[in-house]
Amino acid sequence: MKITLRQRQKNNKISLYLEYYEKGRREYEYLNLYLTPDPEKGSLTKFQKDENKRILELAETIRSKRHLEAQNNIYGFKDKDKVKGSFKQFFSDMAEMKKESLGNYGNWNSVRKHINIYNPKDVSFDRVNKEWVQGFKDYLDKKARTKQNTPLSLNSKYSYFNKLIAALNQAVKEEIIPSNPAYLVEPFPQDETQREFLTYEELLAMVNAPCKNQTLRHMFLFSCLTGLRWGDVEKLLWSEMQHSNELGYYIRFKQAKTSGAETLPISEEAFSLLGERGHEDDKVFTGLKYGNWNKTTLKDWLKSAGITKHITFHCGRHTFATLQLTLGTDIYTVSKLLGHKNLSTTEIYAKVIDEKKVEAANRIKLNL
Repeated sequence: MKITLRQRQKNNKISLYLEYYEKGRREYEYLNLYLTPDPEKGSLTKFQKDENKRILELAETIRSKRHLEAQNNIYGFKDKDKVKGSFKQFFSDMAEMKKESLGNYGNWNSVRKHINIYNPKDVSFDRVNKEWVQGFKDYLDKKARTKQNTPLSLNSKYSYFNKLIAALNQAVKEEIIPSNPAYLVEPFPQDETQREFLTYEELLAMVNAPCKNQTLRHMFLFSCLTGLRWGDVEKLLWSEMQHSNELGYYIRFKQAKTSGAETLPISEEAFSLLGERGHEDDKVFTGLKYGNWNKTTLKDWLKSAGITKHITFHCGRHTFATLQLTLGTDIYTVSKLLGHKNLSTTEIYAKVIDEKKVEAANRIKLNL
């Protein structure tokens, strides 16, 4: 394949582009790089000359890179056809595949909306480069707003940016792009202070407090006793509830968020929350959908238990993790029970426990 750097007059600028030629077929890649024309030789300022020189060198660097990629069969015509495809449509398709996990789908759908605000027109894969990704990160950081017209929390920024990374990783797997440009951009740090949880005493208070909806009560307590997310609890089937003499009761399922296959032992107390066993293909918990009504019911339940913390359904998972660590379960085992791929994710809970230990130590005062 022959790749040539060419120029074309465009309004008051000279546009630079690459011409790809192979076996009688030509294609073009516009670089979005422009030179300042010199209609009368010698009329440009020194700054304009230096800028033209810098832009030409950059364009030649890109041409050399494309030539090397073509030699290694990375950037043939087939690949060029792929990278001209719509990234926004690709992301939208991935978001729709997450519908089984309503909480996770909500995040993907939010990112889809923010991408449309950041880049209203369609965008092809070859335009999603380091600069585009950095621009989207800056948008999330400084311009993006929630439905309540407030800035995004750090955790939302972290989660949304990770969805973009995941989509681009999938594009790499499908050989649409050679590498993920998001890895060239510094990610958002995860806000470790947002992981609210219930203490053992608070959890007991909720057990003894009245709840308007028994299905919600059983599902939330089941999450606290197993560490399962809303999406995994909501889609749980009776066929996934199993028993053996060695493990006792356990769940064999795929996580809604990570799609990882898991075997999760559960206590008899957790199993008792499930009620009478139904048909194998039936859901264990029925009649409850993810929405504001459930959030209000949970809030009322917390209030009746005398708890003023901001607790969501997902805090059941945090409660399970922190109580396990508090009661002496080693961090590796807790990580496996939560289905974490990386131990560093679980270490966030361990840090919370360490902070609680410091607080506890400082409660003993002798007034010396």
